[in-house]
Amino acid sequence: MIKVAPSILAADMLNLERDVQRMVDAGCTLLHVDVMDAHFVPNLSFGPAVVAQLHRRFPALKLDVHLMMDNPGAYLETFAAAGAWNITIHAEIPEDAGALLARLHALGVRAGLSVKPGTPAEAVRALLPGADMVLVMTVEPGFGGQRFQEAMLDKLRALRAMGYQGLLEADGGVTLENLPRLRDSGLDVAVMGTAMFRSADPAADVAAIHAL
Repeated sequence: MIKVAPSILAADMLNLERDVQRMVDAGCTLLHVDVMDAHFVPNLSFGPAVVAQLHRRFPALKLDVHLMMDNPGAYLETFAAAGAWNITIHAEIPEDAGALLARLHALGVRAGLSVKPGTPAEAVRALLPGADMVLVMTVEPGFGGQRFQEAMLDKLRALRAMGYQGLLEADGGVTLENLPRLRDSGLDVAVMGTAMFRSADPAADVAAIHAL
């Protein structure tokens, strides 16, 4: 069953509690938090205080924190303490990604690894044993509302062909229409921003996704 992780990047920031509650009521157990530093990607977003407040208000939600940062190593402990369930770093950072994945496990947090569209699956083969989840970006990271890149289906299949048994996640332009193809390519977790927060009936959408 594919899990849905609504991305709060698409929520109404003046009504974040209301919008997250709507996702919880729809049956979502994961919540995706995109942390952008305006260096690794050309945008700036949430910090650890938002994660901590979400964790306090919705303690049953698993917070899936995606660090789009040049220096995530400086913030692993902070986000772990804030209540993150999973923390994802990028393979393309200048830091030692393998060492950071090991640090996350030492902190008692699930360790995720993300790859941009231009990074081939082969480039992260050596890192896969340390990753609980691999997040395949199906758009260029940094902004919501972009069009899904079909070629990323091949990357999901390539990761499975390498023998990767952890969770596979996709983020960027994921919709009810392309989810069947993502599922057939090995997807476990769908990050959905606009498609969920602007849905007229998110409960029906979540039920349809869970039924895939």
